Amino acid sequence: MAKDFKAAYKTIMDDHFTLGLELSFIDGDRKQTLVYEKVSWLIDNVKKGLRYGENPGQEAALYKLVNGNLCLGDVTSIRPGRYLASDVELLQSGKHPGKTNITDADNALNILRYLTATPCVVTVKHNNPCGVAKGATLADAYAKADMADRVAAFGGAIALNRECDKETAGLIVENYAEVVVAPEFAGGVMDLFAKGSGRNCLP
Repeated sequence: MAKDFKAAYKTIMDDHFTLGLELSFIDGDRKQTLVYEKVSWLIDNVKKGLRYGENPGQEAALYKLVNGNLCLGDVTSIRPGRYLASDVELLQSGKHPGKTNITDADNALNILRYLTATPCVVTVKHNNPCGVAKGATLADAYAKADMADRVAAFGGAIALNRECDKETAGLIVENYAEVVVAPEFAGGVMDLFAKGSGRNCLP
């Protein structure tokens, strides 16, 4: 039973969602249409989208906004081309990402974009921030964020606002994270991660 449950988390679901979709908002004679495109990745010669949805066995798809924008009163949504995690490049992956992986990465990046002045790290698990910290170095910031609640962060996403250096990567591989997001990864870092548990690395 436990073996079957574990295997369910590794199974890549087929999805039956369309390659694109449009959403229109109509207010009198004013119509706003948003155009979305389905996201997929090529990993080990298999092109797929999300591995599964909120739970194993549930189909899911990730879409990125490619045209249009939604303006309601004085509020304007994120414009095409400025999305966070819906157009990421997978540099290294043990398996296709699941819906929760992308949600965690997106939430971490949403926090991190307000903290750019100094090295900063955000850890998120199941949509919940587990640690947010600044430091003199990225490794220092990671150590502080990890200590905030390393148990809750287990298997979540780690977002860095600086290039992931080997010192920081060495600390990260001491724990288990599904996703590591950074603007760049220094030489040798991917080798360190490859020896770990096949985490997703997103620039």
